[in-house]
Amino acid sequence: MQQYLDLVRQVLEHGSWQSNRTGIRTLSLPGAMMRFDLQQGFPAVTTKKLAFKSAIGELLGFLRASRSAADFRALGSKVWDQNANENAAWLANPYRLQPDDLGPVYGVQWRQWPAYKLIDLDQPSSHDQLADALQRGYQQLGILVQDAHHLTPGYGHSARQMLLYKAIDQLRQCLDTIVQNPSDRRILFHGWNWAQLEEMALPPCHLLYQFLPNVEKREISLCLYVRSNDLGLGAPFNLTEGAALLHLVGRLTGYTPRWFSYFIGDAHIYENHLPMVQEQLQREPFPAPQLVISDRVPDYAQTGEYAPEWLELVEPGDFSLEGYQHHPPLTAAMAV
Repeated sequence: MQQYLDLVRQVLEHGSWQSNRTGIRTLSLPGAMMRFDLQQGFPAVTTKKLAFKSAIGELLGFLRASRSAADFRALGSKVWDQNANENAAWLANPYRLQPDDLGPVYGVQWRQWPAYKLIDLDQPSSHDQLADALQRGYQQLGILVQDAHHLTPGYGHSARQMLLYKAIDQLRQCLDTIVQNPSDRRILFHGWNWAQLEEMALPPCHLLYQFLPNVEKREISLCLYVRSNDLGLGAPFNLTEGAALLHLVGRLTGYTPRWFSYFIGDAHIYENHLPMVQEQLQREPFPAPQLVISDRVPDYAQTGEYAPEWLELVEPGDFSLEGYQHHPPLTAAMAV
């Protein structure tokens, strides 16, 4: 995977030292990207052994909206253990519910985004707005009454507002749109929720995913934006999970995965990871492997049957790498 090695080399040559919340310095480079043609192979790092099953287990935990490190462990991934149980700031956080709790991290936002509406009941159109919201699946939580000095100008001396709520399955909406309206350029989901950041063990790093179907070629591509990316440990996992997700979405919607574009805000290498990445630069990468998804996962292109429920039904054993050659494993401590 030459793109990954090229980016590591860029950060080593042009990055600058930065301090951060972990206490371990990073060499950081703002604004970076990698692009992969998935028809040429799967973007698995080959200059060290990829923890493929762990990465897939983490992805499936996200797909199931898991918020417990125990759920991730059951799927074969221990990557959340430290953030759940060894992060001092999270251990002292009043929103932490119990051991292994992570708060509403990635998958909760992807599959159960908390959406609220406030409808001003003093406005003439409130009846139509309320009817529309209820038709869209919102539920009434109650009526709020605000004093005059809290109001937006134009509301008068008092305002009654109906508070409504629903959980939005962003990822399912993406699949529905790919099938029903593939020319839409708003097929995306994200995990950055300002109102809930303080309730999470770790704010999301990979936070915006956009699917781009090509109807004529029956191909589908993915753009992923990562606000902050640890190249030593995080990037190989994120690349694996993003590419595997694109393969799964393509399988369930009838499209062949094509371009995977990976954008990074802060691309960095932790100081204690330098020996690991420098060793990788001395190794010659092997050819890219191929991702294989089990035949038991429905292929929309073959069956014509849309089965989005398989977002939750897939198991770690449904994913495998064919022809994966790699150099010996390399390890480094994760900064928490």
